[in-house]
Amino acid sequence: MVTGDNIMTARSIATKCGIIKPDDDFLVLEGKEFNKRIRDSSGNISQRKLDEVWPKLRVLARSSPTDKFNLVNGIVNSCVTKNREVVAVTGDGTNDGPALKRADVGFAMGIQGTDVAKNASDIILTDDNFSSIVKAMMWGRNVYDCIAKFLQFQLTANLSAGVISVVSAAAISSVPLRAVQMLWVNLVMDTLASLALATEPPTEDLLNRKPYGRTKSIISPLMLRNIFGQSLYQLAIMFLILYAGQYFLEVDSTVSKIQLDPHAAKELSAQFTMVFNAFVCSMRLIQENYTANEMFSKAF
Repeated sequence: MVTGDNIMTARSIATKCGIIKPDDDFLVLEGKEFNKRIRDSSGNISQRKLDEVWPKLRVLARSSPTDKFNLVNGIVNSCVTKNREVVAVTGDGTNDGPALKRADVGFAMGIQGTDVAKNASDIILTDDNFSSIVKAMMWGRNVYDCIAKFLQFQLTANLSAGVISVVSAAAISSVPLRAVQMLWVNLVMDTLASLALATEPPTEDLLNRKPYGRTKSIISPLMLRNIFGQSLYQLAIMFLILYAGQYFLEVDSTVSKIQLDPHAAKELSAQFTMVFNAFVCSMRLIQENYTANEMFSKAF
């Protein structure tokens, strides 16, 4: 907490807010003491000295706007931790503009905030309520999860459909999934899937896990495993129906007909229709699995 209040007042408020706890190893400094600790003998800010202060710093009282900017800039440039820290700053005054601009995410107050603070920030809290930050984080993670879920669903469908189309075209010079059928899948099934995966409301459980890395790919290793695993499951069923369906489904073998007469590929085929039905039903089961937050959250 960076404030211009008295250090005792700041300490009391920070204790009530849970920023400092009695058992923690923390620092509560005033602006003058903070400047003494981060500057070298020539009066310049030393990144090495600042790195010794900010990891334990919890409250900075009697601070100036320059102190706030120096703290934010020092944390952004710090290499103490394995990954670079992501800095978020809240402010409402004109003097908070440089710190809001330097931070990765700047929050300005929509009611009490000045125009300078609003222009320098990334997000404006229209109700001046800090609880809105928590809601913004929850909704942001939910949107990210919905995008990842839909991407996983789409890649699974495209991979399985693409593989069976390429293999079938090379093996029997015919594709069991016709263009009209794939168009139906894209227009109807994918539309409903996008609505189901994109309209899931957020839950507070989203706040219990660690945030995503700055450079982390949206497709996690577990998502890749799900994509390839579900695709193999679909392909196994479709190839089984395509090449052995005549033995247990009481249908004529379309593959044998095409091998004897290439023109038979243009005729309607009950076996190809069953392949398409199996593809649609398996995608429906996958969609229901991907809408479960408890299962999907483990991917991150």
